[in-house]
Amino acid sequence: MAIYKYTGRNAKGASVSGKIEAPSQESAAEQLINDSIIPISIRSGGKLKGSAPSVDWKAWFQPSIPLEVLVIFCRQMYSLTKAGVPLLRAMNGLTQNSNNKLLKQSLEEVTADLTNGRSLSVAMKQHPRVFSSLFVSMIHVGENTGRLDQALFQLANYYEQEMETRKRIKSAMRYPIFVLSFIFIAMLVLNVKVIPQFTSMFARFGVELPLPTRILMATSSFSVNYWHFILGGMAGMFVAFQSWVSGDVGREKWDKFRLRLPIVGDIVTRAQMSRFSRTFALMLKSGVPLNQSLALSAEALGNKYLENRLLEMKSGIESGTSMSATAAQSGIFTPLVQQMIAVGEETGQIDDLLLEVSDFYDREVDYDLKTLTARIEPLLLVIVSGMVLILALGIFLPMWNMLDVVKGS
Repeated sequence: MAIYKYTGRNAKGASVSGKIEAPSQESAAEQLINDSIIPISIRSGGKLKGSAPSVDWKAWFQPSIPLEVLVIFCRQMYSLTKAGVPLLRAMNGLTQNSNNKLLKQSLEEVTADLTNGRSLSVAMKQHPRVFSSLFVSMIHVGENTGRLDQALFQLANYYEQEMETRKRIKSAMRYPIFVLSFIFIAMLVLNVKVIPQFTSMFARFGVELPLPTRILMATSSFSVNYWHFILGGMAGMFVAFQSWVSGDVGREKWDKFRLRLPIVGDIVTRAQMSRFSRTFALMLKSGVPLNQSLALSAEALGNKYLENRLLEMKSGIESGTSMSATAAQSGIFTPLVQQMIAVGEETGQIDDLLLEVSDFYDREVDYDLKTLTARIEPLLLVIVSGMVLILALGIFLPMWNMLDVVKGS
């Protein structure tokens, strides 16, 4: 909880000021309005005495909510609301039956806020680690239109699609990661255990060693004697990379680079286009305004480069440019998406056409993931062959030289 300093006017019109404890500025404003005070300004006044520090170290190590848990929550909430169960009673029941600690804690606080008179969307907005902006906006629209059950049903379908996509990606990447991990372990064992044995043997014979052997021996010696520096360097590089990626510029460049990667870049791009199309169509079908739908769809992508392009597209629409023109200017959409947006803009059925685009890209991504192993195998074969060649040249060449020395003697 934080303390906010406020100024405002009470029911009699007199000027008032003071401090209020609330989790956010929106909550502080809501509390003041409930107390018949119209806020004029609300600014942060620091933390409560004895409160936790501003950095929540616990959140660093707390796992995020699995998609499976969100799907089950949405399905259960949909069934209860459709059956006419009162919202507060439904939330109490779901809180007691929840097995996820983070979700259970958040639902307890949401239920307490509902008891105090807050709306469900406002209460959920206080827990961004559990309920995303997309989730909160859908709940908000469902509350205002009286179709909360439909909003929950659409969210459940959305998260199920996301879960299936992630499972397909993990399944496709399992084989390459398995092979590369064993290559790394093999190189580590060779450097630490095998090559030092050959080094001592070559030293006893006193023969001149070829360049590949000297490189292998130097690499092995450095790995054995300076392993702590290697680990420290790797940790430093990781921290530096994380620091660079945490900035807006670094994050955008890294996300753009991921879309340009060979082999997997096209798959990532198609998956992102599918997610955008599905999210954007979902928001439009629920009655969310176009500009807000674009902003929420951009945030849901999790890609800073695409998010910035979509926000530029949103600004273009707000300035009076058509959606199809801004989509073409953004440079991130494939011709298929641009064509569907143009046709949907003319017919007023952008949401339906984008759902078809999402299904099309899902099928393409599914096919690409099924053939990903066959496409990566040649690259893995080249890596393994290169490793074997280097070891063969480094170990067998000096052994042939030693054979010549033995024959000459």
